[in-house]
Amino acid sequence: MARFVQIAMGSGAELSYHLLLARDLGLLRDSEYTKLNSNVNEVMRMLSGLSQRLRSASAAKAFELTAKS
Repeated sequence: MARFVQIAMGSGAELSYHLLLARDLGLLRDSEYTKLNSNVNEVMRMLSGLSQRLRSASAAKAFELTAKS
């Protein structure tokens, strides 16, 4: 699952770049870019939190398994 979150974060970074490019090429107004980029950043923060949560849960499970051995 963590790998899928990493892939999603990479896609978010790519989208952020494409939004910037679209703005620079005049395909998006500054106000549109600001709103869309803000939404992308919000989703990226959520994905980052999920990734951290998955890593800590995985580490806790690994510790639990080694403690039982």
